[in-house]
Amino acid sequence: MYRKILTPIDLAHRDRLAKAVDTAIDLARHWAIPVVLVGVTEAAPSAIAHNPQEYARKLAAFAEETAQATGVAVEARAYTAHDPATQIDETILKAVADTGADLVVMASHAPTIGDALVPSHGGRLASHTAISVFLVR
Repeated sequence: MYRKILTPIDLAHRDRLAKAVDTAIDLARHWAIPVVLVGVTEAAPSAIAHNPQEYARKLAAFAEETAQATGVAVEARAYTAHDPATQIDETILKAVADTGADLVVMASHAPTIGDALVPSHGGRLASHTAISVFLVR
């Protein structure tokens, strides 16, 4: 049914991603397909990494830990953006194109009144791509 799952990862919030990652892994196991964990960082030092290379190593380590623990093929793709907070949507769209993913499984939040003014990342992604987007709360 699907060939590859893409799951956006924010290493600063790994504790809040377990449900989305578990869902992606479960679906990947069901269809015997790989998962691509995508992370977006900035070039400047952050609380997570001093530079994009360190961020990429940490994301790759997280992917390897996940693969070892689950037996599912998991790879990591790190992207650098000038301002990740404002460029996350376009970067995820680029990652979808780069990886050939045909399903995105991502964490989401419960909708609020603010979503009427600023759409959620998942909602924006679903409206700007032809692939399926599975939002996990």
